[in-house]
Amino acid sequence: MKQLKETYDGKIPKDFNALLKLPGVGRKSANLIMGDVFGEPAIVTDTHCIRLVNRIGLVDGIKEPKKVEMALWKIIPPEEGSDFCHRLVYHGRDVCTARTSPFCDKCCLKDICGKNL
Repeated sequence: MKQLKETYDGKIPKDFNALLKLPGVGRKSANLIMGDVFGEPAIVTDTHCIRLVNRIGLVDGIKEPKKVEMALWKIIPPEEGSDFCHRLVYHGRDVCTARTSPFCDKCCLKDICGKNL
C-alpha cells in the first residue's frame, strides 16, 4: 500500500508492467486487474485455465502459467481473453475438476477434450 500511495497517489496503475512492480502482484493478479478493473485485454492463467487448455488441445503439455499465457495471446482475440479465461475457471471448478473425477458426461467440451478421447 505504501508504494501504491507514494508512487501512484493511491490509485491503481493502468499499466501492466507498473502493476508487476507492486509488491505481491504477479502476472495472474496483474492480468485480473487489467481485465476486470480496467476492461483491457488480459489472459489470466490459473490452474483451471492451464488444465483445460491442455485437455482441449489449445496448448500441448505446457504447464508454466506465463508460457500458457503467451500461447493463448496468439490464438484468443484480445478483447475476448479475460472472459474466455473466466469461463474456463468456472468450468474447471464445476465440471472439469482436478481433485475429483471430472464430470465428463455433463461436459459441453467432451467432444474436443483429450481426457475424454
